[in-house]
Amino acid sequence: MTTTRAAEASAGTAQPVPLRRLIPLFGPYHRLFVATVAAGLASHGLGVAAAALAAWLVGAAASGHTASSLTPSILALACCVAGHGLARWAEMWVAHDYSYRIIADLRVRLYDALERTAPAQLLEQRSGDLAATVIGDVETLEWFYAHTIAAYVVAVAVPATTLGVLATIAPVLALLLLGPLLALASVPFWLAARAVRQGARLRTHLGALHADVIDGVHGLRELVSLGRGNDHLTRLRTATRTFARHQRSHSVRLGAEHAAADLLTAVATLTVLLGAAGLAASGQLDLADLPLAVVLAAASTSPILEVTPTAGQLGQIRASATRIFTLLDHPPQVTDHASEPPAGIPPARLTFENVTFRYHVEGPDVLTGVSFTVEPGETAALVGPSGAGKTTCTNLLLRFWDPTSGRITLGGHDLRAYPQDALRSRIAYVPQDGHLFTATIAENLRIGRPDATQADLIDAARQARAHDFITALPNGYQTRLGEHGATLSGGQRQRIAIARALLTGADILVMDEAVANLDTDNEHLIAEALRAARRGRTCMIIAHRPSTIRTADRIIVLANGRIAETGTHSELVHCGGAYATLINPESPSGDPSDRPAARQAGRLPG
Repeated sequence: MTTTRAAEASAGTAQPVPLRRLIPLFGPYHRLFVATVAAGLASHGLGVAAAALAAWLVGAAASGHTASSLTPSILALACCVAGHGLARWAEMWVAHDYSYRIIADLRVRLYDALERTAPAQLLEQRSGDLAATVIGDVETLEWFYAHTIAAYVVAVAVPATTLGVLATIAPVLALLLLGPLLALASVPFWLAARAVRQGARLRTHLGALHADVIDGVHGLRELVSLGRGNDHLTRLRTATRTFARHQRSHSVRLGAEHAAADLLTAVATLTVLLGAAGLAASGQLDLADLPLAVVLAAASTSPILEVTPTAGQLGQIRASATRIFTLLDHPPQVTDHASEPPAGIPPARLTFENVTFRYHVEGPDVLTGVSFTVEPGETAALVGPSGAGKTTCTNLLLRFWDPTSGRITLGGHDLRAYPQDALRSRIAYVPQDGHLFTATIAENLRIGRPDATQADLIDAARQARAHDFITALPNGYQTRLGEHGATLSGGQRQRIAIARALLTGADILVMDEAVANLDTDNEHLIAEALRAARRGRTCMIIAHRPSTIRTADRIIVLANGRIAETGTHSELVHCGGAYATLINPESPSGDPSDRPAARQAGRLPG
């Protein structure tokens, strides 16, 4: 499989996206952003004012001012302190309000992107890594929206205002403070390139660690049964140590930036203190203004210090943004060419017309010149060895991909003439291992038809021979299933998946090894039900079991991505061609009854 942008982002090799791409997401919440900036300016402004008033009061008291003359200033100080607290609360509330709204919007957009590019995206990137992007990387952007942009505006406005006030007291003090302030503001940019590299590595290794953990959880039964639990634990230890090593490097750089910021803050305050003391000693500065000048110098660094930790996270933020936008920008696997399906409801006649397909531009053809038709009400079985292209045919029918050349038609109309939702609403798909969600059985059944009544659920479950075991469960149809339906047997899970497909009422039924997980008795029961369910439906089944294949009206044999032969079971067996060899390579007659293994397993090779 060729490397894609999603894989590059996962590996940390994708071109980093500029942070300005995050700005348009403020759009719907620009008023909240403005409110955050206003609250931030009020909070820091009132904080500086409170500190300045307190310093002036100390100086004024030391200079002999009477208590009555200081009363208005004391009241003003109290108002500044109260206003500072209120504005600070408003700033944090509004900033987190819009930032979490943006994050919620992003998660929805990411899910839409995954749905738009599925299933190709799931093949190109590990599911745990995708989960890390949807959850962890999006959460990282909270720093950007809640603690960066508005805070940067404040970090520029407040020191600039403070410098202006200090200049009115003593212009030379403002000049002395300007240099340390500019140096302090530049700290995050000293190691910016390293921060970007470290952030990319950190998010990449965190995504890989998440993927390893999820793999271990999903495969726990196999790891335990095969005695390989310690091996996977060793792998997790290695991944954890690798992540911790990169995390330490990131923290060392961040710590150096914090130390430099603290040092420059001390330098700024000390410089103004020494300058003010010299001016006061020479009589150029009123002694009462000395504490005020020092406090203003210290207060002017506070907004910059607040954004310094966030600025140190810009590498991680940019890395997360790169992973997110790589998914959002990923082109859809297929695009709709029509907003409405063809007029009327065309008959469910499926036709593959000289279809050739490859998964990647430079890859080999998986299908080459495949042509066949499945008439309305007919059941066609696709058979062939593994890798022959059977499942690819169903993927193309569902428009997970479009043919490289040729076309597939439904009722005489190219599938691309149908919007994807309209097309898939006509197809009931039952895979070999249908996914069940952590929800009740009724909710799982209603996924394909939310408005189904309880009677509809029962009818579909009876057809799939699932009703009896469902009603035997503690809460019947309201029984809540564990993750992936782990509380049920494989056969029970598959029967619920079949019932879910039948409940949709779709006129095309596609079954990809749908009875492979059932024992012989259950297979016979469901086979009877499916024969009734297939009546009036166009059906395409992929199967290896002879008992399932025999129920088809016509068999299409695929080999190496081409059609080798077509016909009924008896016709193809007596032909002695690819089908006969496939079902019984040891018997010249090609009759599965001649092969004991076929009778015992009820399954074909491949």
